[in-house]
Amino acid sequence: MISFLRDQVNFIRQVHQRFYTTGAVLPSSRFLAYNTTRPLSKVKGPKRVLELGPGTGAVTRHIVKLINPEDQFDLVEINEEFGQILKNRFEHDPDYKRVAAVSKVHICPLQDFKSDEPYDIIISGLPFNNFPSALVEELVEASLKLLAPHGTYSFFEYMFMRPMRSAVTNRNDRQRIKEIEAILSKRFNNFRFKRDWVFINVPPAWVHHLRFKGQEDS
Repeated sequence: MISFLRDQVNFIRQVHQRFYTTGAVLPSSRFLAYNTTRPLSKVKGPKRVLELGPGTGAVTRHIVKLINPEDQFDLVEINEEFGQILKNRFEHDPDYKRVAAVSKVHICPLQDFKSDEPYDIIISGLPFNNFPSALVEELVEASLKLLAPHGTYSFFEYMFMRPMRSAVTNRNDRQRIKEIEAILSKRFNNFRFKRDWVFINVPPAWVHHLRFKGQEDS
């Protein structure tokens, strides 16, 4: 409980300081974390897993329970304080320590992250709706280049956030949101995907699961 409360305080402080890169008012609920990690729970055998924008680890805590000693788990986090929190977890938290030998936290922008092999599962908490549209396209392309042909890319966004922001914002921001909608819709059209509705979260969220066309659902 003490660790949970500390995470809440750290998250809220970082939201106040850096809402642009955190993009949430509270850490993700366990219900959102469960739905986001559902494809990971179905993968059999050794797997490579990448988490983008893990924050203080609300989803990470679910991921580590699904990681095995033969797997590889990489986390890319741009926020230095969040990254240090996660590194500390892999040193001291029993659930994290169990897979510390096959896990690594990379504190850097996604664009600077390099990998020799693609990933079977990519889970993203990047707040696309906060970013300039050109950056969203860059981040989506960088993410998908890291995905194996048979892999699954899962990300969440808050329900109806773009329409609501379009209704109350200025003309430039409405144009930015329109461009983000077009970028993400293009990926929905080009990839097989499922959408989970998660109402028990603040705010309620959708989880999108994308795959290259031609891959069967599992």
